[in-house]
Amino acid sequence: MTNMSADQIDNILKKHELWLKGEGGARAVFSGADLEGACLEGANLKRADLTGAILFRANLTWAILSDAALEAALLENANLKGAYLAGANLKIADLEGACLEGADLEWANLTGTYLKNADLTGANLFRANLKAATLERAGLEQAYLFGADMTGANLKSANLKGANLTDATLEWANLTGADLEGA
Repeated sequence: MTNMSADQIDNILKKHELWLKGEGGARAVFSGADLEGACLEGANLKRADLTGAILFRANLTWAILSDAALEAALLENANLKGAYLAGANLKIADLEGACLEGADLEWANLTGTYLKNADLTGANLFRANLKAATLERAGLEQAYLFGADMTGANLKSANLKGANLTDATLEWANLTGADLEGA
């Protein structure tokens, strides 16, 4: 798997914009692509296929990722500050099993996002919107969830050991079997 050049990424994103507008183009498919350290700041990746993509240390600040396929994506230490992963559908972005260890998701909108079995160890989720998100069996050890809104979130069997839940909203959240030791 080779690292994609900035020109290759830009070309795919331009075609994707046309595709989203219904003006030809093609859906962005980065399935299995090595995008380590890529700058995707503000990119419109709505409905893009990023299944299994390597996004280690990628800059996805303010990127639009609603309805994106991100199953098993490696997002370790990625910057997702202010990223938009929410939308009108019930299953917004599928991040099942994704690695988001140490990722920066400050102010990210993850409303309704499917994060079952995702690894969010040490992730920064300061003031993140996780309303109605599925975090079942997610690893949230040492995660910074200060002020995060997890209203109605499914945290069943989630590992929240040592997580900072200061000012977090957990109203109507399912915490059945969640490990809250030291949280």
